Amino acid sequence: MSLLTNVMDHSLDDGYAEAAARKRSEGTGGLPKTVRAKLGLAAGLVLAAVVVTVGAAQARVAAPAVAKEREELIDRIQRETTAADKLEATVDTLRDDVGARQREALKKDGGADRADLVGILAGAVAVHGPGVKLVVDDAKEATTGGNGNPRETTGFADTGRVRDRDMQRVVNGLWESGAEAVSINGQRLTALSAIRAAGDAILVDNRPLVPPYTVLAVGDGDQLGATFKDSADGLYLDALRENYGIRTSLSTEDDLRLPAAPSVIVRTAQPSTEKGTS
Repeated sequence: MSLLTNVMDHSLDDGYAEAAARKRSEGTGGLPKTVRAKLGLAAGLVLAAVVVTVGAAQARVAAPAVAKEREELIDRIQRETTAADKLEATVDTLRDDVGARQREALKKDGGADRADLVGILAGAVAVHGPGVKLVVDDAKEATTGGNGNPRETTGFADTGRVRDRDMQRVVNGLWESGAEAVSINGQRLTALSAIRAAGDAILVDNRPLVPPYTVLAVGDGDQLGATFKDSADGLYLDALRENYGIRTSLSTEDDLRLPAAPSVIVRTAQPSTEKGTS
């Protein structure tokens, strides 16, 4: 009986009992590490699946609203574009009417030819005639965000892209070489025109242009082209081509057609009201 009682009271060997007690005290008892790791991984996967499912559900719920807003924005842009086109057509009609009335009135004083010349030089009327066609385009390998640019004088990185200051020099060089009228990508330039930058885009009178930039200049084609090539601005364009890969082509044209400027408004000058002044 004493043997049976000892077995019942001490079912585990003393060594096993001590090892179990030591594991419990060290916090290593319970499930094995591999099992705990698998359970943790499973719990993480379940949580990630829940997050993805909830996000997808929210995206599906929000998609119709986003699509509707996008369609409304597109419709609004189209309406405003149509309205702007109508206004430009009206402006063109009124400009033609005003020009006709001016010429009719000046005929009586013999000043019609002078009025036409002033309109051409001011960009107020469409013109056509011989001249040069200059195409300026970005380099083939043009990118954004380049580093270490020797041209970087106003915050732009050298990416082989044509900049607003480049087009400013080109246009000024053509004027100085004898151009009588100039346009860039169909935008007629006047004494009030501005060539500026907005990010990487070039703006002409606040209208964005995209490369290639086609510059049309009316004048004595052969003389105009030769003078521009030899000018400081023509040499500057050659340097851009040789050093940065900017692509250019200059050709003489027999008949170029340039539109009138969208608006020619003198904002500061006022007619004199004093008698005997000019």
